[in-house]
Amino acid sequence: MKKILVLVLLCLIVMPQFVKAEETEPVQLAVWNPVQIVPEENSIKGVRLSLFYTVNRDVTGLSLVWLGVNRATGDVKGVELGLGNWTEGSFYGWQPGLISYAGNRFVGWQGGLLAVTEGDFTGLQSGGVAWTEGFFHGWQNGWVTHTRGRFVGLQSGIVNISKGQTSGVNLGAVNYADGSFKGFQGGIVNYANEMHGFQLGFVNITKSLDGLQIGLGNYNGNKEPFEFLPIVNWSF
Repeated sequence: MKKILVLVLLCLIVMPQFVKAEETEPVQLAVWNPVQIVPEENSIKGVRLSLFYTVNRDVTGLSLVWLGVNRATGDVKGVELGLGNWTEGSFYGWQPGLISYAGNRFVGWQGGLLAVTEGDFTGLQSGGVAWTEGFFHGWQNGWVTHTRGRFVGLQSGIVNISKGQTSGVNLGAVNYADGSFKGFQGGIVNYANEMHGFQLGFVNITKSLDGLQIGLGNYNGNKEPFEFLPIVNWSF
């Protein structure tokens, strides 16, 4: 009886490991889900190659689609290369494509005509439109850059928009900081709800200034010591 109990216990310990191993495959080949050799609920640790569209849970390694979309319902660690890259969880690595999306945290380099991260971002985000909803730490570069959470780093684009608290540098034709900004804004038009630092541009606007403005027109909403001055304005 004792031997049977020991055997059952060993089975309970060992069997989940075999199940887990069976759920992770080294190679995925696909045409269009569900025409793929590994089912979408399984994970890939190795190489995933697809012609049009493939779906798996977690992916570690290289994921390449020739004419379509890479999709992961979990996390991705590695490189995801395709016209469209869609990761519902977190992404760690490099994600280049026409459209690149991460539903949770992103760490690494995300690029595309449209690059979107719903969670926090650490690294480089570049594209026609670079958009992050969470806390951004790093460099955001594109025609239009947009952050909704806290931003720490460099934002460089034609139009730069930050909605939360920002610390760092804005370089662009138009720089718009809806929250508190600490650092340097350089562009044609610079706006900060609260400016703690230096604005350099043709037109500089802030509702509250703690620093220096240099430009053709400089507006300081707190009116201390001056509401508007050409060339230079200041408040400390």
